[in-house]
Order: sequence, then structure tokens, then C-alpha cells
Amino acid sequence: MKVTVVGAGAVGASCAEYIAMKNFNSEVVLVDIKEGFAEGKAMDLMQTASLNGFDTKITGTTGDYSKTAGSKVAVITSGIPRKPGMTREELIGINAGIVKEVTQNLVKHSPDVIIIVVSNPMDTMAYLVHKTSGLPKERIIGMGGALDSARFKYRLAEALDCPISDVDGMVIAAHSDTGMLPLLSKATRNGVSISEFLDESTQNNLAEATKVGGATLTKLLGTSAWYAPGAAVSVLVQSIVCDQKKMIPCSVMLDGEYGESDICMGVPCIIGKNGIEKIVDISLTDSEKESFATAAKAVREVNGDLGF
Repeated sequence: MKVTVVGAGAVGASCAEYIAMKNFNSEVVLVDIKEGFAEGKAMDLMQTASLNGFDTKITGTTGDYSKTAGSKVAVITSGIPRKPGMTREELIGINAGIVKEVTQNLVKHSPDVIIIVVSNPMDTMAYLVHKTSGLPKERIIGMGGALDSARFKYRLAEALDCPISDVDGMVIAAHSDTGMLPLLSKATRNGVSISEFLDESTQNNLAEATKVGGATLTKLLGTSAWYAPGAAVSVLVQSIVCDQKKMIPCSVMLDGEYGESDICMGVPCIIGKNGIEKIVDISLTDSEKESFATAAKAVREVNGDLGF
């Protein structure tokens, strides 16, 4: 089974590393436009194989998409990274052209590929892939919800002062600082609602900290984060390749679900060998429904810049 990761920067290399270390896949191909960069990253990662105990083969190529032929899954991380003070939406002008070209090259050599979109603004880039690739909607997945939910769980465990394995939580709606919707109503500690442990103010504060999680890291690091995004991608890829059918929040094309159509938004999905096996319809409070609709409106405005 072959998995391709386009973009060998920090996020792409992190994706390749986590996928390889989990040892469920035979080959990972890294692609980059910078001469020798993907090849170097691949070689460096392969030299950790005996140390980390994996047998996955990692190769790199400078723009030769023929090396990606027959990929089951392809991950698009290409584009300029987010800089301090920059919103994900401000990236659209540059990244749209990159993502469109990458998608065309991937589909040309792997017509049955399942594409995972990481490039920002992620919901809009996933929408772009839908409009330009010709792929069925179940084979296009935006990664954001998996990452945002992991950041939510981090904040929950921090507020509860408990092991992160104790908590569960989910973030849906948009992958943006204002459009994320951490579902406080469904967050739990070992099955017990967090409202049993945390007051309303604390809950709201951790939700807000989750929503600006990416911006917080960008300010600290001077660029986008890479460890957690790479790990989030690896979870999605493994669920596809191993047909695990995990329920993971992802940005997917909606067709009436959650009251929205012709838009990619984060909702809980069952992820298996066919990509999106099912969109899971969960109950939301009136406030959550309102927040979801507001986030969708903002995503549509950004999508409008694509000209479709």
C-alpha cells in the first residue's frame, strides 16, 4: 500500500514520520518542488527505521508525480505556511493555485486515490479539490477536525488536571479561529459530562483557547505547528488503509446534512477503506446549531474568492 505526502516541509515530514512509525503501510512517497529536499527528508527518516523499529519504505522525489502512481491515499500539505498575525483565510490567493495543480497531478497518476487536504484555508481548499478533481465526494477529506479535536482534548485535560486518556471531546464546523465549534455539551471525562467538574466560565475559556490553538502556536513558533497536524493525518490515513472505521471529525462536502449543502465543513465521519464511509448526524443544541450556521456563512464567503 502506497501513501503519498505532497510537501516535505515540517508538516509533510511529520506526516511521513508518524505514518512510517506506525508500521501499517508499505511505502510513503514524499514530493516537493525544492530540488533534493524531499529526497533528503526521506533519507533522514529512513535512517531512523532501525532505531524506531519500522519497515515502511520512505522515498522522496522532486516533482516527479509518476513516482506516486498507484497511491491509495495522498496528503496535500503544499502551500505557504501561516505567519504570525496571518489568518488561514489570507493564505487563499497563493495556496489555491498550488493545491489545484497538485490535485491534478495526483489524480492523473492515481485515479482511485483518496485525498486528505491539510493546506489552509483547509475547508476552502477541500472545496477546491471537490470542484477541480472529478473525484467522488467520499474520497476528499479535510483534516482539520481531527487536529482541532486533539487540541480540545489537550485543553480539557489541562483544565481537569487529569490524564488525557480520561477525556473525550469533538470539534466540528470550520477549521478557523472563529469558526471552530468545540462541543462542550458532549465533552466527557470517562463518560461523565465535564459540567460535573468545570463551571461554565472555565468551559468557555477552554473552548476559546481551543479555537485559537493554531494561532497560539504560530505566535510561539513563528510558523505553523507540525507535530499534532502530522499525528492527526496519520490517524486518518491508518483508519483508511486498515479499514478501521473510526469516527473522526473531518471537513467533508455536505449535501443537506446539518442544514448545509455545497460546502465543506467539519462533521463527525466514519473513516474506512473507501474514505468517508458515513457522515454521522449528531444532535446539537440550539446555540450549537446557530454557531454552525454562522461558521458556514463565513466559509462560503471565503469560498467565493475561488470564483466557482
